[in-house]
Amino acid sequence: MKTTGSTSMRTRSAELKKAKKMGLRSRFGLTFAAALAAAAPALAAGVQPFPAGFRTQEVATPGARIHVRVGGKGPGVVLLHGFGDTGDMWAPLAALLVKDHTVVVPDLRGMGLSSHPETGYDKKTEAQDVAAVLHSVGVEGPVDLVTHDIGNMVGYAFAAQYRDRVTRWVVMDAPLPGIGHWDDVTRDHRTWHFDFYGPDEERLIAGRERLYLDRFYNELSADPKHIDEATRAHYAALYARPHAMHDAFSQFAAFRQDAVDNQTFLAAGKLTIPVLAIGGGKSFGQGFANEIGFAADHVRALSIANSGHWLMEEQPEATMAAITGFLAEPVPEK
Repeated sequence: MKTTGSTSMRTRSAELKKAKKMGLRSRFGLTFAAALAAAAPALAAGVQPFPAGFRTQEVATPGARIHVRVGGKGPGVVLLHGFGDTGDMWAPLAALLVKDHTVVVPDLRGMGLSSHPETGYDKKTEAQDVAAVLHSVGVEGPVDLVTHDIGNMVGYAFAAQYRDRVTRWVVMDAPLPGIGHWDDVTRDHRTWHFDFYGPDEERLIAGRERLYLDRFYNELSADPKHIDEATRAHYAALYARPHAMHDAFSQFAAFRQDAVDNQTFLAAGKLTIPVLAIGGGKSFGQGFANEIGFAADHVRALSIANSGHWLMEEQPEATMAAITGFLAEPVPEK
């Protein structure tokens, strides 16, 4: 395990410079608008750095090396990204939570600055990566989860395998394989990318990673201008790294196994923790909570107005206000 400080953050930034709907509009219910923090000043364009107090570590897990950012003191909170992003997406939220939490932000295996193993992209295994990361950074008690996109799938697998480790869960705008109306989602033409993987597909994308990612940013957002040029360039550089797109495709290729695993988790009972299910108003919307309700008993619905799938990029102030407000509530006794 390698530990670095603010110098590593600068090194990492230099490395990145060198490297250089799935959002389905809800058909399960009406969409509410959550225009929280509307008067707050807009965040600066581009991907923001983590606060100076964060450190980075490279944590060895069975079969992988996970790049993780850690900062703060207090109750643990784990932030999990999805496809099209890395853990970098959470920097603005981490800056708020670090005041009274120990914030843990990994890059999923095969993504961002984590290693690129050939196997282990089922979400059950990736949840075990998260458990190993928490142990390595010294967070042994219960944690809150905040997840988006494929991070939702890893988050559910973590909460289902380690039911005494999760206090509550904020889950954002992507359903869970094998649960609820998953089969309807897979039949929608906008999710063709679920089955887009293989050697020839990789050849088609090689050198065109920015073009491929732009499809997701453009089609799954409420307004493509919500995802600015600096953000697009940042993630295109990361996904153009060796093996990065191959491993991103492996995340999708594992969905069938994830569906099997999720049915096994569900057979042990629904999650009983408090859950806030956030959908983009132009994506899954208010009805997203219905989908998560197939896996958890206590789900609160929230829709963010004028956002598609990319909530942290499109409407960061409203999204962060919802998350921090939920995490600040007292935890019901079990």
